[in-house]
Amino acid sequence: MSSEVIPPAKPYFPRPDIDLIKEDLDKILSSGRMTLGEYTKEFERIFAESVNVRHAIAVNSGTSALEISMRAYKLKKGDEVIVPTNTFGATAAAVVFAGGQPVVTDVSRSSMTIDVHNVKRAISGRTRGVVAVHIGGLVCPEINEIKELCEERGLFLIEDAAHAHGSRIDGKSAGSIGSAGCFSFYPTKVITSGEGGMITTNEEKIANAASILRDQGKENFSSNRIVQLGFNWRMPEICAATGITQFRRLSEFIERRNTIAKLYNKALDEIEIDHITTPPNHVNNYYKYTFFLPSKVDRDRFKELCKQDGVLYGGEVYWPPLHLQPAFRPFLRKEMRFAVADDLCRRMVNPPMFSQMTIEQAQRVMDVSRTVLSNRRG
Repeated sequence: MSSEVIPPAKPYFPRPDIDLIKEDLDKILSSGRMTLGEYTKEFERIFAESVNVRHAIAVNSGTSALEISMRAYKLKKGDEVIVPTNTFGATAAAVVFAGGQPVVTDVSRSSMTIDVHNVKRAISGRTRGVVAVHIGGLVCPEINEIKELCEERGLFLIEDAAHAHGSRIDGKSAGSIGSAGCFSFYPTKVITSGEGGMITTNEEKIANAASILRDQGKENFSSNRIVQLGFNWRMPEICAATGITQFRRLSEFIERRNTIAKLYNKALDEIEIDHITTPPNHVNNYYKYTFFLPSKVDRDRFKELCKQDGVLYGGEVYWPPLHLQPAFRPFLRKEMRFAVADDLCRRMVNPPMFSQMTIEQAQRVMDVSRTVLSNRRG
């Protein structure tokens, strides 16, 4: 047994970046401008440019980004928003907090994301919009078809891009396809600002609403005139400075994660273990790598045996799915079935994946995993 413990995820701050953030902190503290200052504006500018949208609005979390985007559409009681069951609770909770009702659907077997078939099944006369969730860095493969359907039906489309910094489909960036894209900079994400989120959009309505709602509903930062009820959803300047420094490393991080993913692909293919495959028209940032245990393998026992040999598997994306979460039972339609999610969510596992991971570490992850699997199968 190796003495090294390989964690499921780990933020990466090279020493030069730490020194740079220290310098930025000194400037921020000396300036006295702790929020909505020059660092936030710069982070918004470079992020919008990267995603190729007109607007990026920094907020204090990915959850806030989702709720603000929903609130921009002024949902009323009974308004429905379609969300996939395979997502974090914040996706559906944002709909509720914004005044609407989530309608939970099953997902695609190949990608574990929402697809056109399930969206069509869920649409009713009360449907206002759809949330497409990009899972583990893979942009929802049917996002363009879903967008076309939404345009035909007069529905909004929001991208939950919490996992998808730098990810692309057909050359288009995650966060540039729907009405709005919602990103998270939580510590486990490919890039982090400590805490934080970003809304990307080409729509003036959403950008204006976001700028107002994130700052207590004030018409602008220097005014005390409240034009609508908002919240304290601002991103602190030190978080923006950290995000800028991390953003400069994004391409480097994605390249490393893809190198690790290729090694995982090869190792799993050799032992005929199913895994999520990235289509050739995608750039996947591999926030998470997902494969599926054989049905006879107990997931908790598998993870525990890997842990005993120093390989720590993280939490699944996602378990439990929304339709098994007690808080969302009131929003389930009786006729909805979740056969794909029930199967895949119970068998999925996410091996360690982080941006400073070495080839040697990745190889050991697979060596340990294969050994455990060979002892547990059949």
